[in-house]
Amino acid sequence: MTEKNYNPQQKEKKAMKKQEEIKKMEEPKPAEKKNQGSSTPIDKEKKTDVKTPEKPKVVEKPKKTEAVVRGENIPISTKHSTAVCKFINNKRIEDAISDLEQVMRFKKSVPMKGEIPHRKGKGVMSGKFPQRAVSRFIILLKSLAANSNYNSLENPVITEAVANIGERPYGRFGWVRKKRSHVRITAKSKKIGGKK
Repeated sequence: MTEKNYNPQQKEKKAMKKQEEIKKMEEPKPAEKKNQGSSTPIDKEKKTDVKTPEKPKVVEKPKKTEAVVRGENIPISTKHSTAVCKFINNKRIEDAISDLEQVMRFKKSVPMKGEIPHRKGKGVMSGKFPQRAVSRFIILLKSLAANSNYNSLENPVITEAVANIGERPYGRFGWVRKKRSHVRITAKSKKIGGKK
């Protein structure tokens, strides 16, 4: 086995040498000291270069053309969420939020298919007032409005609203399977007064 040298005096000498080398690198050269007293235009340019700090590079974020919001495993019925997606599709975000708030107050109904009672309203044959699904969609739409505002989209319109079945965990004792849905809503900017 080789023995290591644990001499503390040698360690101190090495540390002192390193400190001296650092001091030498930090000290200005004697030629630079002489030029500091003279005032030539070349020296002034050098001084300004030294004094001005470098500005950090500003990285521009890539401009996005759409805003997206996703909700995974939301505890709402997939049937209700698909109906709400059809209800809000091709609407402005503010209009969709106001319509869903009317659904919460039982003023408007969400059109649905199946053995569902008839409701009043233009173009509505049968419909419901899915309170739980609508309350979750309002939260998602407010988030989508914030995303579109951050991406600086003008007049954002919901172009795609999709709901899919999510994970269905078993309830207590395994008798019930709970309802879960994945929701994805995208909005794009729409030009006003363009060609139809």
